[in-house]
Amino acid sequence: QEADPQKAASLLRKQWSLYSVTPLYRFSGAHLKEYARLLGAFIAAEKQKGLAVGEGVDLGVQVTFSSLPELRGGQRDQPAVLVQLSSRSSVSPKSSDEKLVWSGCFCCVAGEDFSENVPEDFTCLPLFLANGAESYLAMVGSWFQKTFDCHFCRLSISPLNLSWMAAMWTGCSVEKNACATELLFSVPCLPQPLDISYAIHPEDAKALWDTVQKTPGEITQEEVSLYMDCLYSHFHRHFKIHLSATKLVKVSTAIASAHCNGTIKFLQSKYLPGVLKLLTELAISQIQ
Repeated sequence: QEADPQKAASLLRKQWSLYSVTPLYRFSGAHLKEYARLLGAFIAAEKQKGLAVGEGVDLGVQVTFSSLPELRGGQRDQPAVLVQLSSRSSVSPKSSDEKLVWSGCFCCVAGEDFSENVPEDFTCLPLFLANGAESYLAMVGSWFQKTFDCHFCRLSISPLNLSWMAAMWTGCSVEKNACATELLFSVPCLPQPLDISYAIHPEDAKALWDTVQKTPGEITQEEVSLYMDCLYSHFHRHFKIHLSATKLVKVSTAIASAHCNGTIKFLQSKYLPGVLKLLTELAISQIQ
């Protein structure tokens, strides 16, 4: 199937929940139309049981599967697969306008090393992104697990990985009027939850990163730690608060924003493959 750049662009500016997925048994990119038909029939049967009937969406769900070959790191990666569920409202059944109610995307960006160690009958698409109602996710996940003998597991992002994202995305060049780099910290052991938001002008953050990074194009843990330590000491100088004693829970930049609970929003199509590569690595490390 032809690549559809518009479909890839549909990943932008949505809140995605992250999952890791074990290899899919006997999945084939050549049978996407058939999978769409089978999943549609499965959802219709589940809804007849009285499950997950949303308000005004009882006219059935249209399922489409699309291949997104542009979302992969190399030729040996499997093309990403986008699953979309659309529904017509019962309020205006004559309207041909179908409303997108749920999206899911399986991908593997630069996961060749992992794929090589998997038996031939299995397809590696270790990263799964979901956007939309939990009830649809439950049905889609159930169908994939039964059909391809795979397992979904929620993917969280550690404070260490968030600090890597903060450094990597700060180093990316963006337009002059880019939004501020914002770090959100949670203060532990308090009777009431308390968050500290730390916003840095993107050009200041980039200038700091440029002084820290030794080899352009490469990033080390030492550089990430030094970058964060510089930000912490600057904050302490002004507010006398030790951010090192708190927990980094969210990173927002012009490239993307990510939360430790395993949600992400992509903001720049140019950097989408790079962000997906990092998330693929996290998904693979959770499966292994």
